[in-house]
Amino acid sequence: MHTILVLGGYGFFGSRICQALAENPQIHLLIGGRDASKAQALATQLGLNSNQAVAIDANGADLAARLSALKLNTVIHTAGPFQGQNYTVARAAIAAGANYMDLADGRAFVAGIGALDKAARAAGVLVTSGASSLPALSSAVVDHYLPRFSRLDLIRHGIGSGARAPGLATMLGVFGYCGKAFTRWQAGRWQTTYGWLDLQAYRFPTPVGRRLLGSCDVPDLELFPLRYAGVQSVSFHAGFASPIGHLFVWAAACLVKAGLLKSLGPLVAPLHAISGHLERYVSDKGGMFVRMEGLDQDGKALQLSWHLIADKNHGPHIPCGAAIALAHKLAAGAALPVGAMPCMGLLTVEDYLAALSAYQVHEVPA
Repeated sequence: MHTILVLGGYGFFGSRICQALAENPQIHLLIGGRDASKAQALATQLGLNSNQAVAIDANGADLAARLSALKLNTVIHTAGPFQGQNYTVARAAIAAGANYMDLADGRAFVAGIGALDKAARAAGVLVTSGASSLPALSSAVVDHYLPRFSRLDLIRHGIGSGARAPGLATMLGVFGYCGKAFTRWQAGRWQTTYGWLDLQAYRFPTPVGRRLLGSCDVPDLELFPLRYAGVQSVSFHAGFASPIGHLFVWAAACLVKAGLLKSLGPLVAPLHAISGHLERYVSDKGGMFVRMEGLDQDGKALQLSWHLIADKNHGPHIPCGAAIALAHKLAAGAALPVGAMPCMGLLTVEDYLAALSAYQVHEVPA
């Protein structure tokens, strides 16, 4: 049995991961978090034993000792927001001799995980950050189509969500840079843009259709120019199912950029509550796209676009795919690298989508 602790296991993404892993007979699943009653409630719902609910604080001073006592093989960290976090949980997992993965979307957090490489190698464990849509799935898509190109010039990708709002921690993370400056690789140099500005429209395949998107500060902006040598431009945009909701966030970003609003942080909690009430009136369909441009193997211009479409508000399962797929691989004894790295090159597109096979999610290949 491969023992896996999911920190934040009863949360928005954690509960979805636990639901998938509870069905694997090779995995002994532990649901961890600060609220013992919530962990116990999910364990009961999933048909697990009461001792599979663990009261544990990811910020506790005794975390490393607690993880060691649980005799873990793997820790999955879902308790965000990761922007501003340090690597306390990852270091504790290494000290306990356990593999570690997280669903982090913080650019600096994911890009800097290599600082733990020496310690992870010494412990003989895999430590990976960004085991989520970005960069795990996005890089897998680029890797899949890269052989078609003799020269890759542009990677443009993005996500249009469905009605189901993510957890409050995720919203705090992604709205934390609303209206704030960050850099992205454009025309072969680093240029400044602003969170949730650079408003543009993108048409997804039916049934998602046209969505408004804004610029987001994500790990891929840091990682892709290094991974795909010679690429001239890398951009990422995201948007909401409701155009009115998106325009509200865009307007707030304008106020932050102009210095009229300090940040969107104080508004995140009420916005999260409002989005829950409005969910029934908004499309339950969402999508992800990756567009690549450059030259094919004959030196001719090549443009291709890959899409992933989610129905019935199953989009929130997509960020969980990497952690689920990697957990299944580890439990099966698959050979995975030792060391610390962003979650790129560990999964194929097929691996990722296989973890989502129970949901209304389908690929539209390029």
